[in-house]
Amino acid sequence: MVTPRTIRALGLLDLVLVIALLVAAVAYLTNDGRPAAGPTGDVSAVAQAPTPTAAPTADTAFALPSGNIGCAMTVDGVTCSIASIAYKKPKVEGCSGTTGHVITLGTQGAAWACVEGKKPSVASPETPVLQYGSTRSVGDYTCTSATDGVTCTDGGGTGFRLARASWDMLP
Repeated sequence: MVTPRTIRALGLLDLVLVIALLVAAVAYLTNDGRPAAGPTGDVSAVAQAPTPTAAPTADTAFALPSGNIGCAMTVDGVTCSIASIAYKKPKVEGCSGTTGHVITLGTQGAAWACVEGKKPSVASPETPVLQYGSTRSVGDYTCTSATDGVTCTDGGGTGFRLARASWDMLP
């Protein structure tokens, strides 16, 4: 039975996947079809969105209990969005949109995405919650929820830590 809660959760997942697709298209177009460069410093990176090969299930989308951070995970990577931030927005080369609200982790590492249009909002109450102290893994990627944000890494320890007050690229 399809409930309104399921529909809203899938809607959030669709939004995150559309943002990831847009980021991948912008990265492709701005580099004449060549792979985009990786991070160029502490606060400057070109977006590298993971390219999903299969539609993720509801189990791969989650929000932290606060609802401020939501993530979608596939075997190809992780995309997390954050609605409210208190840190200085990172720079993304060639971006005329909004930065600091969507971050991705894929085979090229972690990078901030350039978002055209409206910034992400808080997660719907129907989005599955990853309780503080809990971990979710899909393929080579693992995300851990904590009261001070979410940490997502690949099998080699590359990734990011994202919270309302700050962010870090790992390792």
